[in-house]
Amino acid sequence: MNTSATVQSPDVRTTILATGQRIMAGKGYSAVGLNEILTAAGVPKGSFYHYFGSKDAFGEAMLERYFEDYLAELDRTLQQPGMTMAQRLMDYWRTWQESQSFYECQGKCLAVKLGAEVADLSEAMRLALRRGTEAIIDRLAVAIAGGVAEGSLHIDGAAGNVARTLYQLWLGASIMVKIERSTLPFATALASTRQILHLPLR
Repeated sequence: MNTSATVQSPDVRTTILATGQRIMAGKGYSAVGLNEILTAAGVPKGSFYHYFGSKDAFGEAMLERYFEDYLAELDRTLQQPGMTMAQRLMDYWRTWQESQSFYECQGKCLAVKLGAEVADLSEAMRLALRRGTEAIIDRLAVAIAGGVAEGSLHIDGAAGNVARTLYQLWLGASIMVKIERSTLPFATALASTRQILHLPLR
């Protein structure tokens, strides 16, 4: 019996979401049809509508899953032992460079890839993006405040405002990297981040 054409895992929903995330991170949301996702996942079309009422409902669930994984990884990065908070934050930005590039990102750059596109297509997906990005900014704000308290970094203004500025800086840099097909915008963002956090330039 050939099992490659049909997913045998009980968690079909997760399989569909993971496959869609990987494909849409490369092609975008509108350019990918459900048949492409289901064929790649080895899932019959009827299974899709068992879990998702529409493509937009799938997109919302995919974004929620993406941010759940992203935030878990961010928490691990910001809780690394034996490092100052400044070092953890800079490690986060270096990881960003590796995953949010113009190369194949295996679904890790979903917010960058889909942000502007789906925000204009679906209110539910826009709100999922907003919730996810706000959660990231909140965690960065707590980390920045922690770095100030321990003395490993210094800021001008409130930690929440600095966190938002930095996130927007890196989001913009990620888009410019794709436009320029160069990682130079990341180098500029990294230097600006060090200046904002009053860290030595390297």
